[in-house]
Amino acid sequence: MFIISTRTFPPEVGGMQNLMGGLANALVNHGPVKVFADNSENCELFDKHSKAEIERFGGIKLFRKYRKANRIIEFIKENKNVRSIFFDHWKSVEKVNTEMIRNFPTFCLIHSKEINHARGTNLNKRTLRSIEKIKFVIANSRFTKDLAISIGIPEKKIRIIHPGCDDAVEISKEFQVEAQNILNNSFPKIITVARLDKRKNHQNILMCIRNLKEKFPKIKYVTIGDGEEKQRLIDLSKELKIENHVVFLNKANQSLKIALIKNSNLFLMPSIIVKKSVEGFGISFVEAASYGVGSIGGKDGGANDAIDHKKTGLICDGNDIDSIYQSILKFFENDNYKEFGKNALTFSKNFNWNKIVKKYLALN
Repeated sequence: MFIISTRTFPPEVGGMQNLMGGLANALVNHGPVKVFADNSENCELFDKHSKAEIERFGGIKLFRKYRKANRIIEFIKENKNVRSIFFDHWKSVEKVNTEMIRNFPTFCLIHSKEINHARGTNLNKRTLRSIEKIKFVIANSRFTKDLAISIGIPEKKIRIIHPGCDDAVEISKEFQVEAQNILNNSFPKIITVARLDKRKNHQNILMCIRNLKEKFPKIKYVTIGDGEEKQRLIDLSKELKIENHVVFLNKANQSLKIALIKNSNLFLMPSIIVKKSVEGFGISFVEAASYGVGSIGGKDGGANDAIDHKKTGLICDGNDIDSIYQSILKFFENDNYKEFGKNALTFSKNFNWNKIVKKYLALN
């Protein structure tokens, strides 16, 4: 029996949700899985069809944390066949009784944004107290591991295990047609799937699209995601007179999202560091790769683990518009994008969940 305690889980959409949902599905192939997850909209239908057994928790966040922690301890007492316990965040471990989980292999997944607190601060102290309870700390990239060491997490506890990626799925003709209607006969077709926040750097992308349209009159840029930067970015696209080249999709059906990625030539996300917020890995690069699409990512953060520079894509300086611009030109010159896409597809196999989950099981 595997136990997962998570604050983020499908059917909610997002990188962490995909990670924890993928981990649960992968573990199911190796034994029963019990998930303790926060409530989310329309979760009843999702839970009904899940191979894992899911127990949800709602209400005020503080009380929810205590109730979930107590319920996990009750479950451990009731079940003598627990193999290991997985926590999605140090906060998911914080209120769990140390003695009750000491005898099991325990894993806490860490991500750059969630642990990026200066030494000696209250949040840093809370993080380290939670990590003391855990046997294995799982960093999603080399960057995240180095950050963890710098804030005081013992190196001997840390293992790097990248987020997994599901196998590519077939897209129905309906969504293929819808994607083709959006992208039309444009070239190059560039896409970003990410929340519209400053760290994802959509502003600099739009500035590049303005310059690129002189060289590529049929360029099309599609961004899928919502966030606080939405209106500012829409206004900027109008100011730059590129609104006919840019498509903002707040939300997209999963099949449409995949169809748009599959029919694009470049996945572009030159992330930057904004205050304490930094890209720990970038599973979206791997998802794009699984459909034969190469990527350009930013040098700040863990994108280097998700993009093999000059083989599956390029790493640029997201703070430098010209660096992004020149990288895009290099990506498409001499049809390089085709070779990047081909290499990316092969590279993505390294992140298949069937392989990734075995790295966790080897530590049990």
